[in-house]
Amino acid sequence: MAGRKALILVENLSVPMDRRVWQESTTLRDAGWEVHVICPQGAKQDTEPYAVIDGITIHRYPLTAATGGPKGYLKEYGTALWHTLRLSRRVGPVHVVHGCNPPDFFFLVALLAKLRWRSRYVFDQHDLIPELYESRFTRGRDLLYRAVCALERATYRVADVVIATNESYRQVALTRGGKRPEDVFVVRSAPVVERFHEVPPEPELKKGRPHLLCYLGVMGPQDGVDYALRALAKLRDELGRTDWHAVFVGGGDTFEAMVELSRTLGLDDVVEFTGRIPDADLLRYLSTADVCLAPDPLNPLNDVSTMNKIMEYMAMARPIVSFDLREARVSAGDAARYAPPNDESEFAKLIALLLDDPDERRRMGEIGQARVSGPLSWANSRTALLAAYEAAVASS
Repeated sequence: MAGRKALILVENLSVPMDRRVWQESTTLRDAGWEVHVICPQGAKQDTEPYAVIDGITIHRYPLTAATGGPKGYLKEYGTALWHTLRLSRRVGPVHVVHGCNPPDFFFLVALLAKLRWRSRYVFDQHDLIPELYESRFTRGRDLLYRAVCALERATYRVADVVIATNESYRQVALTRGGKRPEDVFVVRSAPVVERFHEVPPEPELKKGRPHLLCYLGVMGPQDGVDYALRALAKLRDELGRTDWHAVFVGGGDTFEAMVELSRTLGLDDVVEFTGRIPDADLLRYLSTADVCLAPDPLNPLNDVSTMNKIMEYMAMARPIVSFDLREARVSAGDAARYAPPNDESEFAKLIALLLDDPDERRRMGEIGQARVSGPLSWANSRTALLAAYEAAVASS
């Protein structure tokens, strides 16, 4: 593939902060591709408008995150599309445009590239946007829902190749998207082993209590941090457990609301919110944690989505408590214990059981670590990614 040029488009995260996109970029670079990325600028990192990092050329634009519901998203996405079109012209002719959703509008950039340069379009489906819309907004299947469905159909139609993050997403591409099986590849997200590695635990992070519980991830409407907090309140009030401290690492649209919910539930003295923190601090918390939380509730999106937090917990050899979701079981297997969907009382009981069983926690952690270093490792995803690109350029 030497001499080929790829343009990767991202809207919802900066690069290299977006670990999946960074892994894809470096994999393509190592295979001989010249890789350019267009993405937003970060708030605290990835702030430069232009950078070349490890041979990857990154073009960034300013972007304000949406507020105020669907209208805010329309403003955000319109701004992102304009900047992406502007910067893609600067990059010039490319062999492949690689669009990562959300949202599903990069097919417009790909269409222009097809007309100008005869580029191929690789659609990297990180989310199912109709399901995401249903999960975030309680508006039913309204006009905006029909609009996002139309954008998804157009994206599938323009795509020469689809990359799916798991088999559930692949089936959507084959059925709803009408794609041929040979044009859809599963490229699972996998933790960066160099980033997620155990360090010596620090008992002081437990704030004087025997156990530490940890949540790592985005805090958005569909991520279930509210379920976790209510489960922790039940762990204390219904099960009488006060032998734990909990830390919630990450940020997102509902961060402030979750801090307020914690206060309302009277959890101030046992729950800590760190916001986004450097990797060194993240490793300290995860290496000290006794149990990690994956409270994503059952909804149309979560049931079929691979949760990065679960993969990262397993890389750190931590046992997991999760709700019983289809793809959560595919990812974690016996590295997790599963509560009935959205049942906060059962979620709390499983936490208590694991806190009382250090041998089982150790066994589950070993199972998880073996999964992410074996069948779920990036080495397998790397092979699938390069095969997807080979299929794309072979169709030109």
